[in-house]
Amino acid sequence: QVQLVESGGGLVQAGGSLRLSCAASGSIFSIRAMGWYRQAPGKQRELVADITSGGITNYVDSVKGRFTISRDNAKNTVYLQMNVLKPEGTAGYYCNADILSRRYRWIKAWGQGTQVTVSS
Repeated sequence: QVQLVESGGGLVQAGGSLRLSCAASGSIFSIRAMGWYRQAPGKQRELVADITSGGITNYVDSVKGRFTISRDNAKNTVYLQMNVLKPEGTAGYYCNADILSRRYRWIKAWGQGTQVTVSS
């Protein structure tokens, strides 16, 4: 079994910053891509950013220049630094990882989510 645990959400004023963290644990052999998704009430879940094991990053256009995704492979942890937050960024943020377990099975794991609320 594998587990993703997120932290770092909260309430922030528009223009402020937050840093999300997500740590993977359990029966992990290796982790391929890791990413962050978000889902606002009444909307579909969307990819915010992801990063490969080699450090190649990808961002949705609406966060480019403001958000930075990074990872620490030794700690099986991915981060999302969010700057210049906007009210439309209010959503539940979910961590995702493509994990190869020690039984050599690929698992697409999800965290439980952390709420980010941006006040105007």
